[in-house]
Amino acid sequence: MTAPSTRRVPVVIVGAGPTGVTAATLLAQYGVDCLVLDRWPGVYAQPRAVHLDDEIYRIIARLGIADEFAAMSRPTLGLRLVDNRFRTLAEFNRDPGRSVHGYPQANMFDQPELEALLRANLERHPNARLRGNAEVTGIVTGGTCVRVTFTDRCDGRVHQIDADYLLGCDGANSIVRTQIGSAMRDLNFQQRWLVVDIASDADLRQWDGVHQVCDPGRAGTYMRIGPARYRWEFQLLAGETANDFGSLDRLRPLIEPWTSTVPIGELTLLRVAEYTFRAQIADRWRRGNVFILGDAAHLTPPFIGQGMGAGLRDAANLAWKIAGVHQGTLAPSVLETYERERKPHTRSMIRLALSVGWAMTGGGRLGNAARRAVLPRLRLIPVLRDKVVDSRTPALHRSGLVRRSLRPHRLAGTLCPNPALRDGQRLDDVLGGGFALISTARPAAADEAALRQRQVTVQVAEAGSPLGAWLERGRATAALVRPDRTVAHAERDLAALCAWTTAVLRPAAVQADAPGRATITGVRTECRTALLTDPNSAPVRPPRP
Repeated sequence: MTAPSTRRVPVVIVGAGPTGVTAATLLAQYGVDCLVLDRWPGVYAQPRAVHLDDEIYRIIARLGIADEFAAMSRPTLGLRLVDNRFRTLAEFNRDPGRSVHGYPQANMFDQPELEALLRANLERHPNARLRGNAEVTGIVTGGTCVRVTFTDRCDGRVHQIDADYLLGCDGANSIVRTQIGSAMRDLNFQQRWLVVDIASDADLRQWDGVHQVCDPGRAGTYMRIGPARYRWEFQLLAGETANDFGSLDRLRPLIEPWTSTVPIGELTLLRVAEYTFRAQIADRWRRGNVFILGDAAHLTPPFIGQGMGAGLRDAANLAWKIAGVHQGTLAPSVLETYERERKPHTRSMIRLALSVGWAMTGGGRLGNAARRAVLPRLRLIPVLRDKVVDSRTPALHRSGLVRRSLRPHRLAGTLCPNPALRDGQRLDDVLGGGFALISTARPAAADEAALRQRQVTVQVAEAGSPLGAWLERGRATAALVRPDRTVAHAERDLAALCAWTTAVLRPAAVQADAPGRATITGVRTECRTALLTDPNSAPVRPPRP
């Protein structure tokens, strides 16, 4: 028997769902070669996730497919809470055109269509390859590489590949998570829900937002996904299964409040499935150069529509760090910040989802009475109303790349805005993919020269501009923004921020451009980022040409 041949690639990604393909695309933009392995031949055809917010839309735009996603998605108008008699308790409206990130705050889509778009976009990058029908059967770590063994499910041949980094984006039953000795920790939530997808060209004559049925007896959700696509989710009662609702006739009692004016012959049942919603988080997200992302690291109940988005946040947080370390422009210690930043953020979002779910459906009769009394008045209180429709997520915790202040209203750990500038471009397009200093004034000549040596882009925020107002609200005059658009540090004293930046970032090494190779900017084939100083290690030398 012939031994499997072995070759080497900088990054292997296990799993070609949204998280894995997003990570691969970002790495490819940075010029890092990667291979994506997935056990299935193509996109899983059944819809699952249906919502993403403006922060995730911003990541989609970073991948280069904002226009394509706009064409296939549908901004939703907000949230309507109804009781078990379908009387409106409260309605929270969102303005699709209002967002600090430049995109609608709530967006509905069909996951298979999005995954097909992500994969087609990945094909534009010759340094990224996706291989389907590849089932990973072994992972061995040691020395300077990770050896991955996989079987071609078409011909049964066994292959081996060595990687500098391995990303496990292989879902809730992750083999990568098992291999690094990590285990899911339960956050004490488990519910069985029925998920129903229906197509119809008929007008259901419903308010074009998400409807949440606040009923402890049978909680439910309705949303319009597209021009002719609708999604319902209902909590299953004890003894019920999806088989009890396998036809439109059996489903009609559940969906009738929304479909009573439509003949049953004008509805097409696409799918009925049972899902067990869980709240779990892995106890460790990394061992050496092996990382887990997405559902492999965390499971979020769907009450705030953040399950898939959490995985894309993982990819956006980790990809530029791996690219910088691999290219020698960042110290290996930055990889420690991935779990340190993402795990607390994810735990906060899971707890928020649990709280929202309980507030909408928990408490029995007493809870129903409280909702009838409180919810109609909630929308009359601007601060609370704005909290409900605000899509911002918590700031990242302090790390080597986030210098948080104990004082309130500070910007570090939060995302910078993405306003349209004078020339009509969005800030993200102007800044590219590297570090940036946003300031109300230009730095002193010596400071600007030092920033230029570190390939930090300087963006001056004019008085009265959205960026200027953002800095003022954050009680700062300047902010250092990371490649993932998270604020690393903000200050009133521009000179002090420049000094901090030059202490943290080392001058970028001059490297010859090579065809198809880009540095961490992901925009231009030139070195524009900087080397994070690791006080506990020797300077990291750039790779040899």
